[in-house]
Amino acid sequence: MTVGLTGLGTYVPSDTITGAEIAEISGIPETVVVEKMGVVEKRVCPPDDDHATDMAEKAAVEALDDAGVAPEAVDLLLYHGSEYKDHVVWSVAAAIAEAIGAENAYATESYTLCAGAPIALRQATAQLRVEEADTALLVSASREEDLVDYEDEDASFMFNFGSGASAFVVESDPGDRARATVHASAAETDGSFAGDVVMPAGGSKRPATEETVRKGLHTLSVPDPDGMKERLAPVSLPAFCSVADAALDRSGFERDDLDFVALTHMKRSFHERVLSELGLDPERDGYYLDEYGHVQSVDQALAVEEGLADGRLAAGDLVCFLAAGTGYTWAATVLRWHG
Repeated sequence: MTVGLTGLGTYVPSDTITGAEIAEISGIPETVVVEKMGVVEKRVCPPDDDHATDMAEKAAVEALDDAGVAPEAVDLLLYHGSEYKDHVVWSVAAAIAEAIGAENAYATESYTLCAGAPIALRQATAQLRVEEADTALLVSASREEDLVDYEDEDASFMFNFGSGASAFVVESDPGDRARATVHASAAETDGSFAGDVVMPAGGSKRPATEETVRKGLHTLSVPDPDGMKERLAPVSLPAFCSVADAALDRSGFERDDLDFVALTHMKRSFHERVLSELGLDPERDGYYLDEYGHVQSVDQALAVEEGLADGRLAAGDLVCFLAAGTGYTWAATVLRWHG
């Protein structure tokens, strides 16, 4: 059975914060924020608007319109976005299904942090291939920028976190309606990094109290930033390449066949290094999201949209959705783009 991506939608808030503003707040030089971290500007949400449900609904409606699919035709709605959402211990997937009128879909969630997009495609494709569903809607949203303390230098690698949402419609045997054919995937995890990025309070180990709020323990922190960098540096590039190679091999391709990589936003030098290692030109065969920042598992959709608009992604191109999420999980899914 052929599984095709038939619709794509994205949404980003109108409010922005610039790299210059982040530099002023944090005390980090503007050249470091803009050039090294890769944040010219990014989108941020107002406190009382653009929650995960709001953003995901807008992206979902756009994707369904793009695919020409009615909401009631959706069999599966899979949310693969941020766990930081409208409420805690709560199904944002069900809320999105209700909001868009996907009355015949069952709604569920898959959380792999920033590695979510290729894994969600893998999960939905598997269900379509065994005929558990015919049409799936994959939605993601993130506003984890809310959880970043720009005065905490130890958390500086998260200063690129931005806000937005994405949606993909994926169907079984869509024929010439497919914008892309979904091929194979791969993923791997190194659990030794599981405790390296945490929000100290708010979970069962340290429930929220007046004291935890007063002490500012409800933002993301890195307990040992130097140790994390030291351990991550030697394994990250090999892991990115490993999952990309495995997904390509399972799809019947090699690195030389790749035309475009939709990659998680990261510091500019490492973005260029990953693409170069895969034999690609960073200036032509990917899109660096320095006007969005890192929008968790929304990055791949934004890179595809900008790549299409910029002429870097064209019909016939072999594409790899390549991502990594703290924890640490690396994931890749290969697609043939049809236009």
